[in-house]
Amino acid sequence: MSETTHDGGVAVSALPSPDEGLTAAQLAAKYGLAVSGARPPVREYVRQLWGRRHFILAFSRAKLTAQYSQAKLGQLWQVATPLLNAFVYFMIFGVLLNASRGMPKDVYIPFLVTGVFVFTFTQSSVMSGVRAISGNLGLVRALHFPRASLPISFALQQLQQLLYSMLVMFVVVIGFGSYPDASWALIVPVLILQFAFNTGLALVFARAGAKTPDLAQLMPFVMRTWMYASGVMFSIPVFLADKPQWVANVLQWNPAAIYMDLMRFALIEEYGAENLPDHVWAVAGGWALLLAVGGFLYFWKAEERYGRG
Repeated sequence: MSETTHDGGVAVSALPSPDEGLTAAQLAAKYGLAVSGARPPVREYVRQLWGRRHFILAFSRAKLTAQYSQAKLGQLWQVATPLLNAFVYFMIFGVLLNASRGMPKDVYIPFLVTGVFVFTFTQSSVMSGVRAISGNLGLVRALHFPRASLPISFALQQLQQLLYSMLVMFVVVIGFGSYPDASWALIVPVLILQFAFNTGLALVFARAGAKTPDLAQLMPFVMRTWMYASGVMFSIPVFLADKPQWVANVLQWNPAAIYMDLMRFALIEEYGAENLPDHVWAVAGGWALLLAVGGFLYFWKAEERYGRG
């Protein structure tokens, strides 16, 4: 459009914009724009995670390798740390406090070592999960990727560490008279269920730790309390024989105790089914499903907020 000015010139007026009057939301819809870092639907989020599977595995391996890179003994600390813990617990609880209570030494020591190694798997997954976002803010803010990759990779790192440690656990168990048999095949489903549970728990605490970084300072006390309540150093049914039955049931049905008892049942000949709570496999599967699905959804709902202040 044009018009003549008073001095004979020609002025050109701009045509009205086709987007004039549209709101930001309408403009985004018109041109297919999306908010940077917006939370995708669950199915798309799972697809993105699967696409990052090589990154998740490589990141977990790198973290595992770097964990003891400054120590002279290096990766030997992966095995030495839980073994030293088991030795300390044996001296205090097994010798001084008689926590074995009717359990022969050739049963109690594999019982204790198995409990320490298995509980450490859950404990380390939670502690690394709580720092997964808050401890990697540079990575979170610099790159666009599904944030669940971080707590999942940390849980996978702890699984790899446990697998290395289990070689020593096998030596201890065999050394005290429990030799490989058909029950050792149960190790695989127990590890799968515990890994699913640990991953879900790591996702829950990754979201909580991202919002409240001070949670990382509180968690050691929480985990220590959980350890003492889970029968790492003692048999819950024997130790609580003079207490109301419901107390022993509550402690035995807690997931840490469930996975430890299943691993002990698989590895130790003298640790029979009478030491397991009722419906133990159903309870183990229920805990794994609840935390894996619930933890994933809980973490996913806050996807847009990670690394934003």
